[in-house]
Amino acid sequence: MRIVLLHMPWGAIDVPSLALGILHTAAARAGHRVGVRYANLDFVDWAAEHAGFGVDDYQYFSEKSYFQGAGDWAFAGALYGDDAPAAPETDTNAGTSTATADEFADYFAYLAANGASEQEIALTRATRAIAPAFIARLVEELAADPPDLVGFTTTFQQNTASLAAARLLKQRCPQVRTVFGGANCDGPQGAALHRNFPFLDYVVRGEGEAVFPALLAGGDLSAVPGLCWRDASGTSIANAMTTRPLPPAAILAPRYDGFFERLDASVAAGWVDPKLVVEGSRGCWWGEKHHCTFCGLNGSSMEFRSKPPADFLAEVLALAERHQLLDVYVVDNILDMGYFDTVLKSLAELPVDLRLHFEIKANLRRHQFQLLGDSGAAQVQPGIESLSTRVLRIMDKGVTGCQNVRALRDAQSAGVSVTWNYLYGFPGEQPADYESVIRQLPVLHHLDPPTGAGRIAIERFSPYFDRPELGFAITRPAFQYHATYRLPEGELAELAYVFTAPPLGIGGDLAERLSAAVDTWLARFPDSRLSYRDAGGRIVLVNTRPGYDWRVVELTDPVELAVFRLLAQPRSTAALAAKAPGGAAAVEPVLARFTALGLLFHDGESFLQVAVESDNQVLMRMQHRHGPAATALPRVEDVPAAVRPRTGEVPDAVPIG
Repeated sequence: MRIVLLHMPWGAIDVPSLALGILHTAAARAGHRVGVRYANLDFVDWAAEHAGFGVDDYQYFSEKSYFQGAGDWAFAGALYGDDAPAAPETDTNAGTSTATADEFADYFAYLAANGASEQEIALTRATRAIAPAFIARLVEELAADPPDLVGFTTTFQQNTASLAAARLLKQRCPQVRTVFGGANCDGPQGAALHRNFPFLDYVVRGEGEAVFPALLAGGDLSAVPGLCWRDASGTSIANAMTTRPLPPAAILAPRYDGFFERLDASVAAGWVDPKLVVEGSRGCWWGEKHHCTFCGLNGSSMEFRSKPPADFLAEVLALAERHQLLDVYVVDNILDMGYFDTVLKSLAELPVDLRLHFEIKANLRRHQFQLLGDSGAAQVQPGIESLSTRVLRIMDKGVTGCQNVRALRDAQSAGVSVTWNYLYGFPGEQPADYESVIRQLPVLHHLDPPTGAGRIAIERFSPYFDRPELGFAITRPAFQYHATYRLPEGELAELAYVFTAPPLGIGGDLAERLSAAVDTWLARFPDSRLSYRDAGGRIVLVNTRPGYDWRVVELTDPVELAVFRLLAQPRSTAALAAKAPGGAAAVEPVLARFTALGLLFHDGESFLQVAVESDNQVLMRMQHRHGPAATALPRVEDVPAAVRPRTGEVPDAVPIG
């Protein structure tokens, strides 16, 4: 069977599709001829030529506007065949009614209310106008030599572009089978897609490594877990999803044949630096025990599974060698703690110079951050979300505010940058939870700031969605779905991932103050510094934060030295008094002085010193401005025999034809 797998807008343009790379491997192993077409890059070139698109324009849809649905709205006209406003029709079924001018205006007002600029709104409207022509050209090229099957992966804002292409392809080539899969197809969402769009032959729900080859093999489709298919009458049937997730050994290595060549030929090559994308695990070991209340990740498969360390390590090195790339994005929701003594330790000892991105738990210790840095982890995402212990407990994060600040400090000491967001809007939070943090943010201006502050969204699969007793009274799918799809309310409720509920937590004025304080942090971070060097009998601190007018302070007093060193970890006044010379009477004035100097973060009963070890802070500023440098490409043969994989390397390409 000849198969084409499509990666539609608004998939990321700097990395290949992990999902399609895995399905490429799975289908090729089953003997099929497989090709992956990066239609997102095709669209980049089309839009650059026809609408003057630049990288910021594409990223507005692919990243910035997800919770407003601008990317899906822009392709809704191509899906429904109405790229201009027209009078409404009475039929609300898929593909039959048309949008009105009022509906366009309502959606633009929604974008504006959610922070979109006039230029972004104009871009959204202009993109909708050119989208149908792009879909028509793409389908024309596919129809010129139609494959047996076309598979679409849909995650984030890829739904309507994929649906538009599938609809037109089915009109042109009825014999071509169409298959959907991806995060937007998990659980009820996949069943709703299949039920409402009859041009979809199949929808794969859940992990595709087993389901997709079983579908390709034919036979009894009712026996394929999670598959949506149609019986002889055309009725949509959704098989029950499996309750047994794939074992680690069944999680396949991806094949990225063709992506980097296609990127090199695209205008996007001048916009982004390409990266590899890999996975070492699925699920979340923390979420299995304490599902963070706002988190909808992992969908129907929270169970944590990780690849054997040797297999994962060799997979990373093989892909890096094959594609001659050093930047590697690891998509795991959380790093397997067992990888510290295996994968990370091996990488730290090998003559390789990878730049890795990991998602981690924020309560790592200093030596663990150092191992991350030594292994090549240039960036981590610790899921910090807040600096208030009380709010973090509402989230069920399992960390404190001081531990999160410690993570920012220790990561920078180890030469690792941190990416995070500040979230608010949790039921039960109080203004005091934010007032204290806002007052202290100037203390932290030398540490990696959040990318922004935002109110939480209600996501399908999150405890806030599944358990109304936690506080949210969900009213309906978010407005973007009503503006995009011509479906009844009940069907939208099955299709949607983001939902609307009355806002809880802090009000708008305090939220604006938090956002403004974060913006100030972002602006001051590049030139702010607070570092120290411990010389035994003295500690020398250097400061360039604008909020504090001192530059160099030297600590020599035994009590000050003891307190500073003890506050490498969060401690209460009582704990300090029990360990420092002189007891409480000596400790309290030291805490007062350190507070005046901006050396401490305080949360509840705990204090933490926030100065960074001096060896790495200048290097971090260079990385922030210029990006890390690297020189050596890894080779699989550099891996010690003890940690080489048991199952072989990434397989060779299978040609299309």
